[in-house]
Formats: sequence, C-alpha cells, structure tokens
Amino acid sequence: MKKAIFVDRDGTIIIEPPVTEQIDSLEVLEFVPGAISGMKALMGLGYEIVMASNQDGLGTASFPEETFWPAHEKMLKTLEGEDVVFDDQLIDRSFPEEGLDTRKPGIGMFGKYLSGEYDLASCFVIGDRESDMQLARNLGAKGLKIDAEDYRGSWKAVVEAVRSTERSAVVARKTGETDIYVKVDLDGKGESSVDSGLKFFDHMLNQIVHHGGVSLELRCKGDLEVDEHHTMEDVGIALGEALAKALGGKVGIDRYGFVLPMDECRAICLMDFGGRSELVWDVEFTREYVGDVPTEMFKHFFKSMSDAMKCNLYVQARGENNHHIAESVFKAFARALRQAVKRNVFSYELPSSKGLL
Repeated sequence: MKKAIFVDRDGTIIIEPPVTEQIDSLEVLEFVPGAISGMKALMGLGYEIVMASNQDGLGTASFPEETFWPAHEKMLKTLEGEDVVFDDQLIDRSFPEEGLDTRKPGIGMFGKYLSGEYDLASCFVIGDRESDMQLARNLGAKGLKIDAEDYRGSWKAVVEAVRSTERSAVVARKTGETDIYVKVDLDGKGESSVDSGLKFFDHMLNQIVHHGGVSLELRCKGDLEVDEHHTMEDVGIALGEALAKALGGKVGIDRYGFVLPMDECRAICLMDFGGRSELVWDVEFTREYVGDVPTEMFKHFFKSMSDAMKCNLYVQARGENNHHIAESVFKAFARALRQAVKRNVFSYELPSSKGLL
C-alpha cells in the first residue's frame, strides 16, 4: 500500500507572522530553522510528500490571490533547489467560522488518501499546532509536532522518527529442520522476546538486544532431538538476513567495529558491512558445552550470520571461564553492531569510496 507524509506549511515549513498569520509578501517569507534539511531528509523514503494547509479566506478581499502566490511559489522554488518536491498540495480556503470539514483538522480535503490505497497507520502528519495532531488522529496516522521554541531539535526528532521506521525487517524461514521467525528493528526500544529452544543460546542472543540497542523477536522450533546444529545454523542465517534487510541501502551508517573487556576475558569484534562476507574466528574454549550449547557451534553460528548479512567479521577472545568467554564474544558483537549501524539521518553519503556497499 502507498504511504504519505502530510506536512503543514505555516509554522512548520515557513515561519508564521505573529499578528496577521498570513505570509502575504516576499518580505515576510522566512523558513523555519531546520525545515529545509529536514524535508530533504524525508525524500526518497517511499512516502508521497503532501503539503496540507489552511489559508483563511484565500481568494477573498481579506487575502487576495495575488498576495499569496508569489511567496508560495518562492517557497516551492527554494525547496526544489534542495531536491524537495511535493507530490500534492492541499489548500483549504475557508474561514474557521464556516465550520467546513475541508478545514484541518477535518479530513474533507483528504479524500484521495481515504480511498483504501494508502496505509494510513504508516503515514505521518507533521505540524506545529494541536489541530495538526488532531488531524493525525482523525486520519489514523502518526502525529509529529514542531516546537516553535526548538525548531531545529523538533525537525531532527521528526526525521529520526520517520526514518527509524525503515530500519526494521521480518524474515520467516521454514525448512524440514527448523521453523524460524525473526523481526529486528535497528532503532527499536520496544520489548524483545527470544526463544530458540536453547536456554544458554537465548541468554547470548539477548546480549545482542541489550548491548546492540536493537529490538528483536525471535522464535525457533528446531529438531533439537537430533542435535543443536540445525537450530543454531538456521537462526544465524535468518538473523543475518534480517539485519541485512533492515540496513537497506546503508546510507549514513558508521559501518565499522568494537573491542570489549569482561571480567578476566577480553573480546575483540571487528565488523565491516562492506558487502563481502568472511569470518576470522580466534576463540578458545576449554569445555565441550556451556549450558545446553556445544561450544563448537558458536563459530558456526557467527559464520552463518556473517554470510547472510554480507559482513566481514573478525572475532577473538581469551579468558578462563567459558561462560564469560562466550558472553564477552556476544557482547562485543552487539557493541560492534550498535556502532556499525549507527546512522546520521541527515547524511546522504554511503561510507564507501566505491560508491557501493
């Protein structure tokens, strides 16, 4: 289904004059700080960008057409110079006292977007007034408010809120050996749940959640009556695919790795989401099992995952306690992941001299 971002004009993109509340000349045209860079950051994310504005009495003696359009066209031309182009413009000309449903927060002028073609729950309304937030509720969309006391901070928060929705992915993988569901959100702060059927493996996977700063839902029903191999291998594949999918085009990410100490252990995890997969594993265990997991399977898990997420991974760990060795590896991986996928939402650069990852 289609998605749209509905953006208010006065007070959100351009500053609204405090007395007249009308931008009726080029002299009073002034952009809200952060609005141009914010709008630019919303382009190319798969949303239609729609301006929705109340212009009280536009076309009447109190607000003639000829005083409105020069400033409006100048605004559009300036935005176009920064590659910001509206897919649609909705302008209501009524006065508040008329009580027309076309006037925001009424939804009368949004008919095209109520046809069933748009996933309104995934749409956003950006505005500076409570009426804009009420419009969002009326549409069944998400409301994001611009604060006149902190324009730049508000626009930064708006961009982060919108762009974070593109960094999640779901992978379902079913074979004759395992049935796996994985949902990962790289910017998620919500509840996570992990159930692989192996308690110590779950404990390790939860380190990725807590230290990686991600949300993770993972369920696996595997043939543990055979052994642990298929479960850990296939979880590695599914989780790797989900992480790669959530990263998308990788624009603006940091890309690289981490080192971490834990008690008597030290673990190094060097990571590169460069599009190639390689695992260099230098971890020494002295026990066959930790909990219900064979220690030999940790290498196989990370190999399966690095292949699936097209990531170069170097892992080294030394220590005395095998539980600590395994945990330090997962924590180092989680911290490396957190650092590598960190993104500047206002950056449009791919971290590669090749121009491709």
